[in-house]
Amino acid sequence: MRNSTAKKKLNISESEIVEFKSSLSEIDQILETISAFSNTKGGTIYIGVADDGQIKGVSIGKGTLESLANSIKQNTDPKIFPDIIEVKKYSKTIIKVFVPEYPVKPVWVKEKVFVRVGKTNQRITVEKIRELIKTNTPFHWDKQISSEFKLSDISVKDIKYFVQRVKDERNSDLEPKAKTSAVLEKLNLVKSGQLTNAAILLFGKDPQKYFPRSLVKCALFADNKAIDFLDFKDVGGTIINQVPEVLLFLRKQLNISVKISGKPERDEIWEIPREALREAVINAICHRSYEDTGNVQVRIFNNKVEIWNPGTLPKSITLESLKKEHRSIPRNELIARCFYLIKYIEQ
Repeated sequence: MRNSTAKKKLNISESEIVEFKSSLSEIDQILETISAFSNTKGGTIYIGVADDGQIKGVSIGKGTLESLANSIKQNTDPKIFPDIIEVKKYSKTIIKVFVPEYPVKPVWVKEKVFVRVGKTNQRITVEKIRELIKTNTPFHWDKQISSEFKLSDISVKDIKYFVQRVKDERNSDLEPKAKTSAVLEKLNLVKSGQLTNAAILLFGKDPQKYFPRSLVKCALFADNKAIDFLDFKDVGGTIINQVPEVLLFLRKQLNISVKISGKPERDEIWEIPREALREAVINAICHRSYEDTGNVQVRIFNNKVEIWNPGTLPKSITLESLKKEHRSIPRNELIARCFYLIKYIEQ
């Protein structure tokens, strides 16, 4: 004999993206789930379904769905407008509420914030709320400005060198004889008449005056542990000029052989391909978190070279996705643009 009760169950279970509620009287818990789904991966609430998935059904009157929608709208901040529909299951009516992940977080409900953890809604602390805001609010450190910065902080020599390089590499319309201020404007390195953080890092006479952590720390160690130094160097100056300086340190420390090929210049064979090191150094400098108090570091051991920088991967990129074709999400857009123009990176 078939179990008739089983027929009256949904063929899904509660999960990170599914929640069951027996009736509309559980409105407070429904609202908490709205917040939790909005702040996590989104999800669907089934109203009229018991915790074990058994379909109990709900009574729906003329204004039931409208009343539910209004309650959600009035008690969420920002206001959430989920898709609400009634569904017939085994001759009973249930309400299906689909809540997409909200792009701007957090979503509050009655002055509280929830996230979805497994099958439960968890209220988060003020500290976690701040973290959620920071993680989900677009912020570009390199675009920030400061009244401390002056045009006199910018190296005219470095600007002219950059413009000529851009002209050679990208056939750009930047004019070599243009004023420093005009070049900075063209590169969007000026905002509301003030210099951006990126302008100082890229072309400052002394970037470390304002950003002392914008150094690259290079070190050669005696063995395979970061204990005994054989050589070290702090590479400062502009982040554009740091690249060849760091590569020079690497060249000095690594084994390099020479190949005579008949060409006027000799070919250098690095024990680790120079282009791989160059790309790693450029990426570390270009894409680091300059808010972080750490430094870009280059460590040379007997058996390896480590190049690492402060910061985490962008939210939509994982370590796995880096191993295959993936889209570019630069942390520092203004810096990345200038690095692109001189062919440090490709778009």
